[in-house]
Amino acid sequence: MKSIRVLCSITIVILVLTCGCTAPVSTSGDSPASPVTTTIPAQVTPATTNFTMTVESITPGSVLPKEFTCAGSYRTPGISWENVPAGTKSFALIFDDPDAPSGTFTHWIVYNIPADTRNIGPAQPDGKTLSDGSQVGLNSAGSRGYYPPCPPPGKAHRYIFRLYAVDMVITQPTADRASVDWALDGHTLGETQVVTTFKR
Repeated sequence: MKSIRVLCSITIVILVLTCGCTAPVSTSGDSPASPVTTTIPAQVTPATTNFTMTVESITPGSVLPKEFTCAGSYRTPGISWENVPAGTKSFALIFDDPDAPSGTFTHWIVYNIPADTRNIGPAQPDGKTLSDGSQVGLNSAGSRGYYPPCPPPGKAHRYIFRLYAVDMVITQPTADRASVDWALDGHTLGETQVVTTFKR
């Protein structure tokens, strides 16, 4: 009987030595996983998601300062932007009041802003072009330049500054809102906006 036990022990030792021994594989999250090599496609640029605009003296949702309205000096605010989408060929700025009694009233359009421009200075004059070559469109009153917000007395209206990154230079025969909107359709690489309010 003793010799049988000895024989069994020798057999087990031989099997371990010839077959090898492996540690158990953990299926829990306690052990680090084996490294995995991931191949990243070449020349893939992630889409820009943080195209942002800043409007002088305004934080989103705040009240539009009177100096930019008919209750003040009528002047335009300074505007700047950053994190421009790749492929941008120009910018377009539209400032409007979607709560006007007769429908959306467009107060200011500036388009074909050069692609390397990152701001529009304050107190822009009325006229067909700005100093950097940007073109000025027609507001809803039918004039070129900035038409200051002047809502009827009563509830507050929303006023929205919208900046578009465009993949082309706009070549429209007219520069009213409908024409610029048509040109932007299908050619907008990114859009950012600042919403403010004002009432009289």
